[in-house]
Amino acid sequence: MRKYGFIAASVILCGMMLVACQPKNETSSSPAHDAENSTEQSAADATSKDAAKRQTIEQVIDQYMVDTFGSQYSQGQVCIPQQMVIATDESDGQDIKVWGDFWVFNYNIAGDTLKTASGGSHPGLFHLKKASNGYEVTGFDQVGDGSQFEPTARKIFGDRYEAFMKMYSDDKAREQNRAQSIAKYVKAHGLKVGMYQDYGWPAVTLPE
Repeated sequence: MRKYGFIAASVILCGMMLVACQPKNETSSSPAHDAENSTEQSAADATSKDAAKRQTIEQVIDQYMVDTFGSQYSQGQVCIPQQMVIATDESDGQDIKVWGDFWVFNYNIAGDTLKTASGGSHPGLFHLKKASNGYEVTGFDQVGDGSQFEPTARKIFGDRYEAFMKMYSDDKAREQNRAQSIAKYVKAHGLKVGMYQDYGWPAVTLPE
């Protein structure tokens, strides 16, 4: 009995040693692998942040309108751009073209209403190029005033002239576009207003 007990104990002991000597399955990644993943994630985060900093064509044109057109009028507390685009041609990254009627309005804030201080229309053609921050305005061909309106508009818009004139004369569509542009600006800038009003006209409620 003692002999069998010794053998059994020896077998158990050997079994325990064999189990102890077996290689362990690693469930955690190696330091080198962790470093590689960390580097890849950092690169992805940097790319995402760079992409977020890049401005769209619409944003670049908006900023140009505020800086260049908005400064030509009596100033208000806020300057809100409005784009009515006819067509965009991005076939040449060094001369991207955007045709349309471009408006800016300066407003003062009175309670929950934006009161129009000044503003105006700038129909024409924007030229842009691709840049490190997204895009950059390189020029603007503006339709002339008075007797120069039609000939310059025909030259700038070409075969898009009829479409431009149809849009240019559509007051209802323009006001709808204006309300949407204001609502977008108000939301983006956290303004506590819900209406806008031109002098001598009823206030207009902004769309949701």
